[in-house]
Amino acid sequence: MKTFIRMAALGLFLTFSLPLLAQETVDTAAFHKIRNAEMSNSHIPWIAHYLTDVAGPRLTNSPGYFRAGKWAVSTMKDWGMTNAALEPWGEYGRGWDVEQFSISMTAPYLQSVIGYAIPWTPNTNGEIKAPVVLLHQKYLGDSSYINKHLADFKGKIILIAGDRKQIEGDFKPFSTRLTDSELMKMPDTYMIARSMIDGYMKILADQEKILQKIKKAGALALVSSNGRDGTVTVQSFKGYKAGSPEGLPQAVISGVDALKIKRLIASGHTVELALNIKGKFYSDDTKGYNVVAEIPGSDPKLRAQLVMLGGHMDSWNAGTGATDNGAGCIVMMEAVRLLDSLHLQPKRTIRLVLWGGEEEGLLGSYGYVKNHFGNAETGEVKPEQAKVSAYFNLDNGTGKIRGIFAQNNEQVKPIFEQWFQPFHDLGAQTVTMSNTGSTDHLSFDWVGIPGFQFIQDPLDYETKTHHTNMDTYDYLQIDDLKQAAVIVASFVYQAANRPDMMPRKPIKKEKFVFDGF
Repeated sequence: MKTFIRMAALGLFLTFSLPLLAQETVDTAAFHKIRNAEMSNSHIPWIAHYLTDVAGPRLTNSPGYFRAGKWAVSTMKDWGMTNAALEPWGEYGRGWDVEQFSISMTAPYLQSVIGYAIPWTPNTNGEIKAPVVLLHQKYLGDSSYINKHLADFKGKIILIAGDRKQIEGDFKPFSTRLTDSELMKMPDTYMIARSMIDGYMKILADQEKILQKIKKAGALALVSSNGRDGTVTVQSFKGYKAGSPEGLPQAVISGVDALKIKRLIASGHTVELALNIKGKFYSDDTKGYNVVAEIPGSDPKLRAQLVMLGGHMDSWNAGTGATDNGAGCIVMMEAVRLLDSLHLQPKRTIRLVLWGGEEEGLLGSYGYVKNHFGNAETGEVKPEQAKVSAYFNLDNGTGKIRGIFAQNNEQVKPIFEQWFQPFHDLGAQTVTMSNTGSTDHLSFDWVGIPGFQFIQDPLDYETKTHHTNMDTYDYLQIDDLKQAAVIVASFVYQAANRPDMMPRKPIKKEKFVFDGF
C-alpha cells in the first residue's frame, strides 16, 4: 500500500511538473544563420557612424534627435520594413541645441577650461567676464546662509564647490567585465533606486528656489564641476517643459579646472572667468516622438500578436550618445536587419521602437504604453495589451550580453535558460530573477506586459562614458555589439515563433514611478 501511495504520489508530482520541465523547441538552425550572417557581414559600424557621428547629440526634440530619427526611418524603409515612422507619444516640451559656447579663465592668467553648457540653460547674451565666488554645495539648501551672503553674489559667476581636494588615484581599472560570481549575485536595483528618487527630487526643488533668489540678487551665471581626466558629466532635469522658470545661465567644467580655481581663491587670488552661452530653443512642435518600424508576421493566426524590442534614441549634448544609448539602438536595428535580410519570416509581427524622452523619465515608452496598452494606475487595459508577447530592451552601454533580468517572472526563467544554451560559448547564460530599473522595459512591466532588460558587461559605462563628453563612437566595442545583435535577434525570433505567448505576471494597479536617471 505504501509503495502504491509513493508511486501514485510520484506520478502526481510528475504530472504537475511536466509544464515546468517541458523543453522549448529552440530553433538552433535559425540561430546559426543569424550568427553566421552577423559575423560575416555586420552593418553595426555603419549604423553606429550614422547614429552618432552624423546625427550628433540627440537631446530629445533637438535637431540631432530628428536627424537620427529620420535617418532610422528612411534606412528601415530601405531594408523593407513596414510602418516605419516617427510616431508622436504625447506632450514633451522644448528642444534645445547649443549654437555657441566658450569658457576660459582670464585672471590671474589666461587659460582654457574644459566645459559645456547645461541643456536648456538660459543664454548669457554675449560673453560675460566676471570674478568667481565659491558657494559650497551644502549651502544650496540653506536659506539662512544664502540670505546672509546675497550681496556676495552680485556681479559674480558662482562656482559650486564641494569637499573634494584632489583627484583620486586611478588604481582600479575603468573598464571591467562581469565575473561568474558577480553574475550569480546580480542585485535587485529597482527598489534601491526607487527609494532614493523622491528625496532627490525634493532636494532639486529646494535648490531651484534658492537659485532663483541668487539670480535676483544679481549673480551672472552658475558653474558646477565633476569628473576626472577631462571627463565631464553633462545633464539636466529641468528646463524642457514649456513655461519652465528661467534661471541662471549654467555650465559645467572639469574637476581638474575647478580644483585649480578653488586653490587660487583659497590663496587670496582673484579668479575671473569668461563665459559665452548661446543656445536655441525649439518650441514649434512640443510633441515627443518615437521611431517605430515592423517586420510583419507570416502566420495568419499569430501575426496580430507582437514581439517588441527597443532602446532609447535620445542622449545628452556633450557627446554623441554612443553608449547611452546609441549602442542599444544600434543593436536593435541590426537585429531586425538580420531577421529581415535572412527572410526568416517570423510568425508574429516584430515591432522595433526607438524611444525619445528616456533621460527625462522614460517619457517616450511611458507615453507609448499609455497610448497603446493601458494605464496600470487607473486599471485601464486596452485590447492591444493582450497581443504583446514580450518586450526586450538594451540600455546598459556597449558591453556584450551576459544574461537577462527575469523581472521576478518565475515562469520565464527556464525558458530563457534554454534559449541561452547555444550562446554559452559567447559568455551569455545568466538568468536572474532580479528586477533592474531605470530604463524603458519598466513601462511595459508596469502595464502587465513581460518586459526584459539584458545583462551587459559594464566595461567603462559608469566610470567613463555615461552622460559624459566621452560618450562617443570611439568608446563603442564593436565586437561586443555584434555578439549582442546575434542574441537579441535570436531571442526576438524565438519569441515570435514559439507556439504560446510568453508567460505573464499579474498586473498590479499602481502609479508609474520612474526610479532613476
